[in-house]
Amino acid sequence: MSINIAQLRAFLAVADEGGFGAAADALQISQSAVSHAVAALEKSLGCRVLIRQGPPRPTAFGERILDHARAAITATDTIRALADQRDGRPTGTVRLAAPPTVCQGLLPDLLARWRDEFPQLRIRVFEGEDDEVADWLASATVDLAVLVDPPTDAGVPIGEDQFHALLPRDHPLAGQHEIDIRDLDDDPFLLSCGGCERHVRDAYRQAGSRLEPTHRVRELGTLLAMVRAGVGVSVVPGLAEAMLDDRLVLVPLRQRVKRSLVLTGPRAKPWHPATTALIDTIRAENRTS
Repeated sequence: MSINIAQLRAFLAVADEGGFGAAADALQISQSAVSHAVAALEKSLGCRVLIRQGPPRPTAFGERILDHARAAITATDTIRALADQRDGRPTGTVRLAAPPTVCQGLLPDLLARWRDEFPQLRIRVFEGEDDEVADWLASATVDLAVLVDPPTDAGVPIGEDQFHALLPRDHPLAGQHEIDIRDLDDDPFLLSCGGCERHVRDAYRQAGSRLEPTHRVRELGTLLAMVRAGVGVSVVPGLAEAMLDDRLVLVPLRQRVKRSLVLTGPRAKPWHPATTALIDTIRAENRTS
């Protein structure tokens, strides 16, 4: 029995979505169809590709074939997308990954513009920390990503994001026009470890001060909740403003630290035609602005 694309697609969906039910939803087929496709793949290969005890996850062999399966699916989807572009407009589904602050602060307007310009294109958004997003793009888990401070020849810039102090609204410094990062030394400092740590350390280096975090927090939602509860203060990107309620405030830092946000496809793999089309729209806007 030969291996087919539907089997590989089902295997990848289970591995990426974390379960057969979620994979069925993503593929818009029945859970039974997903299960049968994976079983047929395992029969063709003569070995298991998924561990089914607890949340499904790839076996050691499954891990070995993940990148090859992704390459096969990406190539097939690209061929299909090229065939479907009879009027030169992209169709199909594109998977886009971005950090949480970008998903909240930049993507809503961008997705709305793309929806108007490419009505036949479906864009699925995946939210992850900076390093996760970069890994997903490199492994072809996604077709398109917003990367933070990538190499200068990657993709197209979509913005620069300045870092700010994150404070409870009733903090004594909350009403200041600008503060020095050393002004935060009297408060417990909560360090965001989801990709912003190097920028925070850069701000402290500029100030000639030593960073001594009280807590290290990876999830931005947890960080916001802790500052809201008065556990401490932090430094976050300006785009985090879209995630704040009226109990939190951002104050600009005297130390000018910023991150560059770049929309790009995978560096070492062919781009999905829709990825090229979406990036070209941003590139054209940048030329006219």
